[in-house]
Amino acid sequence: MQKLRNKAIHFIKTETVLCISFLLAVISSFFVPVSSAYLGYIDFRVLGILLGLMIIVKGLSDIGIFDLLCSYLISKTKDTTQLMLVLVLLCFFTSMFITNDVALVTFVPFAIFSMQQAKCEEKTVLTIILQTLAANLGSMLTPSGNPQNLYLFNLSGMSLAEFLLMMLPYSLFSLLLLTVCILFCKRKKISSEKKNIKKLSRSESIRSVIYMLLFIAGILTVSKVIPWQIFIISVIVIMLFCNKNAVIHVDYCLIFTFIFFFILIGNIGNIEPVRNFLTGYVNGNEIFISIIASQIISNVPAALMLSGFTDNYSSLIIGTDLGGLGTLIASMASLISYKAAAEKYPEKRKQYILHFTLANIAFLALLVAFHIIKAMISSSP
Repeated sequence: MQKLRNKAIHFIKTETVLCISFLLAVISSFFVPVSSAYLGYIDFRVLGILLGLMIIVKGLSDIGIFDLLCSYLISKTKDTTQLMLVLVLLCFFTSMFITNDVALVTFVPFAIFSMQQAKCEEKTVLTIILQTLAANLGSMLTPSGNPQNLYLFNLSGMSLAEFLLMMLPYSLFSLLLLTVCILFCKRKKISSEKKNIKKLSRSESIRSVIYMLLFIAGILTVSKVIPWQIFIISVIVIMLFCNKNAVIHVDYCLIFTFIFFFILIGNIGNIEPVRNFLTGYVNGNEIFISIIASQIISNVPAALMLSGFTDNYSSLIIGTDLGGLGTLIASMASLISYKAAAEKYPEKRKQYILHFTLANIAFLALLVAFHIIKAMISSSP
């Protein structure tokens, strides 16, 4: 009994957002009785694409393709500034395609190891904080960069080109800020021996090609070239043959979190007084409400919640993407890097949270200022 209780407590702690979304969905069902209409709340296209991309990325990660890329780039570095640039910009650019959480799961442990090898552990915490910022900022650019982008992109009806052009200025400004931060860090020559770069076996090479073709199919599905049903069925069937582990151990908790929030939003939409109040409050204030809501419940739930009360999806995309900066829970991906840093350097937990929060607030303030100036220039005659 005690074991079961401990497991339940551990699950609630690790999957807090899932548990909250389930609880809210259950509470809302008392106001709107369960019926077949609930199925109409769920956006199966978004869930299918999200699940397919997650499985593919898990397969690529299992092969070690991202470690291979990181090892190769780090083997070319000569000082700590170059090393930090590689580690941080890897998170920035790869998060556009493999999502911010996968980028951090992959490259934060590698950063800890690399800094140890380079004998510059004093820069590890700063590097991890910048990696976290980079992953959350880089993932803004594409619909596949994070779950809320994929969801809101699907709702918006905009083309992939329109989405990219909308977010490109924010991504370029973010890249500039990250680069400037790193270049201002004191340089130190790396004295460690270069790590031997792992080579893929023949079977791993073949699988990596298959996975990349599936990933391209995923991008085409996001762009509505390939039907999502064909995409997800193809991914599951092929991956069951190539790597059953990728299908079994993907993050299904995220999928169920989406489902519970879809139910909650659908039910709230059927409670007229609540719907009218929230719609009046959100309309016209999407960006700033998204940023504030993200600080409390994180940006994915904020996107799901607020999308039921406005059709200004472009503002919601910008708001929830910027809202991923700020508190430690503003983007759930940020918890990945915090856990890694806290396990390695438990004595630096308070220092990490303080520096993380200050850096995030600074970046958020600069990006909000950038947005305001951009909006003023766009609206001027």
